[in-house]
Order: sequence, then C-alpha cells, then structure tokens
Amino acid sequence: MSKLPDDVPDCMVFLLGKAYQKAHADFKKRLAPYELTNIQHLVLEGLWYRPGVTAAALGKMLILDKATLSGVLERMVQADWITKRPDPDDARIQLLDTTKKAMGLKELLIEERQKTNHEILKGFSMEEKLLFKQMIRDLIETE
Repeated sequence: MSKLPDDVPDCMVFLLGKAYQKAHADFKKRLAPYELTNIQHLVLEGLWYRPGVTAAALGKMLILDKATLSGVLERMVQADWITKRPDPDDARIQLLDTTKKAMGLKELLIEERQKTNHEILKGFSMEEKLLFKQMIRDLIETE
C-alpha cells in the first residue's frame, strides 16, 4: 500500500478508517482459500473459546449487533461452519457450536489471523505493539 500524501488532514477518523481498510483487506486475502469472511472468522474464534453460547451472548462478546450477526450465522450454518441446537433449559433459545469442519481448520485459521496481526505490527517495537494495542482497546471502551 502506498504512503499517505503529506497534505492529508490530521484526522483520526480518516486514519483509523485507512488502517481498518488495510488490515481488513490483508486478512480477507488470507481467508479467501477457506471461503470465509473476516466476520465469519471472528464468529468462529468466539465459538472456539466459548462453545455453546447463545447468539445474544456471542454478539455482546464480539460487539456485533443482532441484525448483522443473524445473517452471518445463517450463512455459516448453510456452509457447515457452525451448528445451532436448542438450549436444554429453554427450547426457544439456540446454542451455537462449531462443526467438525471448523474444528479441523481451527489451528490453521488462528495461524492466519496471527500472521495478519504480525504483518500489521511488524514495524513496531515490542513496547510500541503493547502501547498500540492498549490504546486501541481504550478507544473501543471509551463512551
């Protein structure tokens, strides 16, 4: 990706948007062979660490709204990445799990995410990486 022109305004919205576009595009390329989108990978990682969670709990954990998550989950069920099963305590509630297909690719897919993270942060010192991650978390948690 080319360097930003010198006359670009010092606008955090613009800069964060461009950083997001670059990171998103890099990860999208890595996921293409698996026919997964970035958000679908996010869902898988959420379910690998919290299997059997409800869609509402998953949405809260991943900071995704119900409308966005609903469509993603349906496509993932159709593509055999996840399953839905009734909650034994309340059949109205669906619990989400990953499939054998997803579990079989877990290590490879996590490695793809780690490679993307490494690529994004490769020019940073260890201290800069830690500071950058903390600043991003603080930005997300600020209301």
